[in-house]
Amino acid sequence: MSEAGEHRNFYGRIHGKTLRAQQKADLETGLAALALKGVTREDNPSRAALDLSFAGGRPLWLEVGFGGGEHLVHMAARNPGIFLIGCEPFVNGVAMLLGKLRDGKVSNVAIHPGDVRDLFDVLPGGCLTKVFLNYPDPWPKARHHRRRFVSPGYLQALARVCAPGAEFRVATDIPDYVRQTLEEVPAAGFELVHQAGEGGAWEDWLSTRYERKALREGRAPHYLTFRREG
Repeated sequence: MSEAGEHRNFYGRIHGKTLRAQQKADLETGLAALALKGVTREDNPSRAALDLSFAGGRPLWLEVGFGGGEHLVHMAARNPGIFLIGCEPFVNGVAMLLGKLRDGKVSNVAIHPGDVRDLFDVLPGGCLTKVFLNYPDPWPKARHHRRRFVSPGYLQALARVCAPGAEFRVATDIPDYVRQTLEEVPAAGFELVHQAGEGGAWEDWLSTRYERKALREGRAPHYLTFRREG
């Protein structure tokens, strides 16, 4: 785990377009009930491990950067016997997810509206059985590649919190992101078990607005599946 006083730079958008009135209301009334407690340094300066009793003993999954939340809600609804944490620092994305959860039909979800590294700090080792990384920020400039999720700092932390045999899925439309993923993820302790291009998505995949935008703009999706060694 990281030292309590460690400072991290965060790169990426936190705010986007002005929120609609309903989205602001969702953030004000809905987020507190779904946000994980004890993740931020303010809430947990000692970086003590999270009590996972909120999951009720169910297998724990994670989606890193859930965007508008459509894939997260789809997976949680399809798999009521698991508990799914969604991590997303972009306020507009959090608001969109809360809107999708407002009807209460999906209850096996929690949110960390911030940096996933803070979550990795406090998750107990080996607690995750499945992780999704869908259309992450590509950071296309070479000097920014170290900011990508598929870089050693993120991946070593991910490996620590994944159980042996845990599945790690990556979807991207950026060929160089595929290159870096294939180089860095196995080096962090994951075995590549499947790689496919357009038309080869997972059986339970839900295409997101990011994927549809990529297809409209002529970029082909890539789907990679890894398994945590152990």
